[in-house]
Amino acid sequence: MDRPTLISDKWRAGYAAQRLAEFTARCRRRGLAITPQRVAVMRVLVNSGDHPRAETVFAEVRRQYPNISLATVHRTLETLCEIGEARKVTPLHDSARYDGNTAPHHHVVCVRCRKVCDIDAPEFNRLLHGRRTLGDFELLGCSVEVHALCGECRKAAAANA
Repeated sequence: MDRPTLISDKWRAGYAAQRLAEFTARCRRRGLAITPQRVAVMRVLVNSGDHPRAETVFAEVRRQYPNISLATVHRTLETLCEIGEARKVTPLHDSARYDGNTAPHHHVVCVRCRKVCDIDAPEFNRLLHGRRTLGDFELLGCSVEVHALCGECRKAAAANA
């Protein structure tokens, strides 16, 4: 039986290395300039398991490139989303968060602290299996967002009870 599991740091490290190794070739095929800043933004995204906001990516990239602007990071993140190198995740109507993991996966979101984790849940992939439409919508894919309380928030709630 397939069971939902959190995506491990070990898996993420291998995935990040592979994505970064192929990133410049994919950009060249799309006619996209390969800048050190763009590579740095991509590196932060694929190595991050917490689906960072643009401001977090900016803070990380700025350590290496102090002259980069927040606007450049925003534009780069949007470009990466447009070309399929990243995707935007906005849990619980929160501000935009970004995910460098473009492999099919789902998310579990803490309803209290907004922590987001990738989950591999093969049974979710079958939710719409065989369907091509839903009403007048043509189906393109499915991503499930599970609402939960993370371990830290559960402990805090128990301590306050």
